[in-house]
Amino acid sequence: MSAPVFVVGYTATDSGADAAALAARLATASGGRVELVTVLLDEGRGAVVPPDASYDAYVREQAAGWLDSAVAALPAGLAHATHVRYSDSFAEGLLEVATELGAAYIVVGASPGGILGRYTLGAVANELLHSSTVPVVLAPAGARNVTAPLTRITAAVGTRPGADALIEDAVSLAAATGATLRLVSLVTIDLPSGVDTGVIRLAGSTHADMVLSQARAGLPADIVAEASAAQGASIEDAVAELDWQDGEVVLVGSSRLAQPRRLFLGSTAAKMLRTLPVPMIVVPRTHAVEGERA
Repeated sequence: MSAPVFVVGYTATDSGADAAALAARLATASGGRVELVTVLLDEGRGAVVPPDASYDAYVREQAAGWLDSAVAALPAGLAHATHVRYSDSFAEGLLEVATELGAAYIVVGASPGGILGRYTLGAVANELLHSSTVPVVLAPAGARNVTAPLTRITAAVGTRPGADALIEDAVSLAAATGATLRLVSLVTIDLPSGVDTGVIRLAGSTHADMVLSQARAGLPADIVAEASAAQGASIEDAVAELDWQDGEVVLVGSSRLAQPRRLFLGSTAAKMLRTLPVPMIVVPRTHAVEGERA
C-alpha cells in the first residue's frame, strides 16, 4: 500500500492547529504525507464584494500566508503540500481535494469553545460525517499540545454490520505505524437496564473474547492485539472506565443507517465523544482499505 495521505481542513485558529498537529503525528508514524487545505467560500462573493481581481488576489495571498505558518509548525522532513481552494462549502472543498489525491483520511479540528481534550462537532465536521467516503479524523481541542508518539490503536467493535471494515482499517493503521491494536467491546452497555451486574460482566467478557478470536485469524503476525470489554451504566461511564494513553487514537464505525461507503456518526460514537480523551477516526461501514486509497 502507498504511503497514506492526510488531507487537513486548515484554518488560522486553534482548531486548525489541532488538526494539522494530529495529522502530522499520524503521518510521521505511518510514513505518510500531509496536505494542508484552506477553503475560500465561493458563495456570496459577488453579493458582498464586487468582483475585484485585486481583492481576490489579496484574500488568496492571506490564505497562502496562513498555510505557510502552518507548514512552519510541521516536523522537519515531513512530506507535505498546501492548497487554497474555492468551493461552495469548506467540507465540499476538502472532499474535492481528498478525491483528487486519493486521500486515506480527512482531518478536522473541534468547534471553537470546546472543553480541552474533548471534541465538539462544528458545521464542517457534521457535513463531512454525512458525506465523506473516506475516514474522518476528529482532532480534539488541545491536540496541538500533544507530543506523545502514536502508541495504540483502539477499535470500538460491536455486533452490528460494518465491524469487518473497521477492523481492516484498524489493522492497516496499526501495521503502518507499529502501534499496538486494542479491540474494545461496547456490547455490555447496550444491555437492558436492570440486568444483573454479573451477567453484564460475563456477557461483555464473552463478546470481547469472541471479537478477538474472529479478528486474530486475519491479523498479521507482527500486530500486537488485545481485547477488553467496556463496562458501565452508560456509554460515557464505560469510556471513562477504560485506560487511555496519550499516544492513542480510537476507530469507530459509521452508523448502520448511513449510505454504503459514506459516514454517519451513530449514537454510540456521538456519546463516546462526550468523554473520549483521545482523537476519534470514523470509518465508513463498507470502506475498503485496499484499492480505495492511493
